[in-house]
Amino acid sequence: MSNISEKTLIDLEFFTILKTVSENCISELGKESTLKIKPFNSKEKLISELNLVNEYLSSYQNDNRLPNHYFDDIQKEIHLLNIENSYLEPASFLKVANNVTTIFELIKFLKKFKVIYPALYVFSEEIEYQKLITESINTIITPFAEVNENASQLLKQIRSEINSVRSKIGSSFTKALNQYSSAGYLDDIRESVIDNQRVLAVQAMHRRKVKGSLLGSSKTGSIVYIAPEATLQFSRELQNLAYEEHQEIVRILKELTDKIRIFIPDLINYQKFLIKLDVIGAKAKYAKKIEACLPKITNEKKVFLRDAYHPILLLKNKEKHLKTVPQTLELNSKQQIIVISGPNAGGKSITLKTIGLLQVMLQSGILIPVHERSSTYFFNKILTDIGDNQSIENQLSTYSYRLKNMRNFLRRCNDSTLFLIDEFGTGSDPELGGALAEIFLEEFYNKNAYGIITTHYSNLKVLANELENVSNANMQFNEKTLEPLFKLFIGQAGSSFTFEVAQKNGIPFSLINKAKKRVEGEKVRLDKTISKLQKERNILQKTSESLEKEKNIAAKKTDSLIEKQEKIQEKLESFQTLYDSNQKMLAYGRKINELLNKYLQTNNKKELNVAFNNWVTSEKTKHLKKNPPKPKTKAQKRKVKVKQKTEEKKLITTEKEVLVEVIKVREQKKTEAKKIAKQKADYTFKVNDKVRILDSNSCGTIEKIEKNNAFINYGMFTTKTTINKLELVEAAKNKK
Repeated sequence: MSNISEKTLIDLEFFTILKTVSENCISELGKESTLKIKPFNSKEKLISELNLVNEYLSSYQNDNRLPNHYFDDIQKEIHLLNIENSYLEPASFLKVANNVTTIFELIKFLKKFKVIYPALYVFSEEIEYQKLITESINTIITPFAEVNENASQLLKQIRSEINSVRSKIGSSFTKALNQYSSAGYLDDIRESVIDNQRVLAVQAMHRRKVKGSLLGSSKTGSIVYIAPEATLQFSRELQNLAYEEHQEIVRILKELTDKIRIFIPDLINYQKFLIKLDVIGAKAKYAKKIEACLPKITNEKKVFLRDAYHPILLLKNKEKHLKTVPQTLELNSKQQIIVISGPNAGGKSITLKTIGLLQVMLQSGILIPVHERSSTYFFNKILTDIGDNQSIENQLSTYSYRLKNMRNFLRRCNDSTLFLIDEFGTGSDPELGGALAEIFLEEFYNKNAYGIITTHYSNLKVLANELENVSNANMQFNEKTLEPLFKLFIGQAGSSFTFEVAQKNGIPFSLINKAKKRVEGEKVRLDKTISKLQKERNILQKTSESLEKEKNIAAKKTDSLIEKQEKIQEKLESFQTLYDSNQKMLAYGRKINELLNKYLQTNNKKELNVAFNNWVTSEKTKHLKKNPPKPKTKAQKRKVKVKQKTEEKKLITTEKEVLVEVIKVREQKKTEAKKIAKQKADYTFKVNDKVRILDSNSCGTIEKIEKNNAFINYGMFTTKTTINKLELVEAAKNKK
């Protein structure tokens, strides 16, 4: 028996949830079981149930979906099996066989994928598959719900004789039909069927001429229906055989029933397993529909529901394509009770019901529509006081009923209780009822119970502010449009916006002013102060949200700029290294060029070698100053010096060889240049020679020569230049 009363379940509309969940069941038994769901008493059993539902839900997101687990209701069959000398019909045996086959497929599947579905696998291990049930049934019963003729030798023989007699009936009837038809005794329709038996349609005037049994006549009496005598004889034989067949079938079915009867406990377990799996599947389908998940259930007494939706409201708004505003709320040792205030129709009651309903759903093994990082606690009791609850039967007023309910609260409330009270303290004189409500609130607080209260009473708002672990909260309200925002803000009491809401609903302004004058000045000032504070808090909240967004954008931009700066710095360092290397190479090139030019002028190799060696030594000294060698032992230093001298000699030798090669190449180029210059000086340019101007790629033909000038034709245009600027491409051939 659950510690959560039926009144609480009714207050929170839990049975509406069960009805919606039951619509996802695949069997009537599953629906009936779903509608009977109650919150769990044991935390261990609850966690086991939630894991089963969560694993079933996960099957929709992977490729290894659970196989179909549709099943038949075999409660009637199980009842018959418990009655001695009873037997099941073939169709009933097929139901049993189908259920056992479904069980076998599920057990086989869950065993194969026990890593993916560990909880469901453990759940299936409680079931023992009895292979003999299906083997026995499939041997005797065909898929068409008939007894197989091979079930016994006698049945096979009887059915063979039945087929033979039916054949004789057919042939004897055909013979009689042809005989009396040729005699002209039959009507145009010739034959008919009466009581599943073929009969001759004989004209009434010839009825005495046809031998057989009269079975009926037409409405007009012009036709009589006669079964031929020969056919009647075979029909009686067929009836006898049919009786014998039925007796043999009953015997076989009784024998099969006795064989299955020993498995009654297994069949009951199979039925329970399939019903349970149907309920689990319905919960998972419902969870998918409302985008629910499994929050963490903690051992610490704490409730943190982030982005929590009321499931009934969520589905209704989805149908109407409306947005549902989620709520985020936390109860812990520092925030034991929350007192929610604010205007009517602002969402106080729906917020309170959302928290209560989600807690009851979760403790009943149903996943809830919250953020996956939410967490909650297993409460032993959940108490509610929601709505009018006027009791006509017991002749109780609203306030009397609420006082009776408070007495129940005080008796049952403890440190493992979650209580939810809507419009706390109403139903009596505001001052007296408010004072009593304060005492009740202090009692709940002292008993360390967690709870949520909605109220309009100012004294409760003040008390909530005074008690250490009680927090005020309000439902946000747009002061300009006077529209509720349906968002919960914890930390400050809310104004009821009584006069503002009245004005919005069309109450004349003059009447509102009269009402204001009748209210105590201090009360109006307090309400104004709260309203003003709420407006300022809303402005600050919007500013804070805006600044937070700007801060996030700035942080992202800063990260991006730092990354770009690092890349630019790397490139600059790379360019600097490359520049230094190029400058060094240019300096070396200029020095070598200087030495070569000096050598070409003096043609003194000895002087070149001395200058080159001095330069190399100077460069080496500079390098050692910048990169001094690390201190080593004397032996190591000696080895290093020897190695350095060897490398220096090799380097000098290599560089000398390079210099010699460079000198040779330069001298060779000079010789070739002189030779070309001589050939050019000796050659006399003629008209039609193919030439090009020095340092130019375009070729043209000499059109005419005047003194030292030549006119070159390029096809599209002609240009004039001096002969010494030309070089020959191809000499003109002498024309005959």
